[in-house]
Amino acid sequence: MTRIGVILGSTRPGRRGEPVARWVMDEAGRRTDAEFDLVDLADYPLPHLDEPLPPSMGQYQNAHTQEWAATIGRFDGFVFITPEYNHSTSGVLKNAIDFLYAQWNNKAMGVVSYGVVGGARAAEHLRLIAGELQMADVRTNVTLSLFTDFANFTEFEPSAHQAQVLDTLFGEVIAWSQALAPLRLAAQAA
Repeated sequence: MTRIGVILGSTRPGRRGEPVARWVMDEAGRRTDAEFDLVDLADYPLPHLDEPLPPSMGQYQNAHTQEWAATIGRFDGFVFITPEYNHSTSGVLKNAIDFLYAQWNNKAMGVVSYGVVGGARAAEHLRLIAGELQMADVRTNVTLSLFTDFANFTEFEPSAHQAQVLDTLFGEVIAWSQALAPLRLAAQAA
């Protein structure tokens, strides 16, 4: 069974990402073609990148990095949930991504973003990062606007069409994750 990690990319107190993550996981629970697990970065208190060697070398020396690598390594693809901070993704998500290299390779990724303009710029930045990490980003992006998907800019109430967009995103991430499986197997055998 294809395993998809849903990564909640904000640790800010009062974060809007928690209800978004619950919604994503509820919608994922309707599917039978993959397993979805929530990975909350609040549960992985990674310091600012503190590994002495580049992640591409795969020689992780710190226990927190090894634990993070084991968590990410078990997934075939990802859905990143990201806020938009200063026209980009959150620093905590970028830091968590930067800790690893091979664990991201040959996996698919999609983005659920939120912000004033739906977090679209954060999603675009994640796509650029994904390319460097040899990840395949899918076309569909769920963009949740603070104006239309959050009552009073705080209470998450997604517009009806967002569930359909999310379902399309799931289908693309699963299909690409499965299509990339031979590349992951070849890398493991090498």
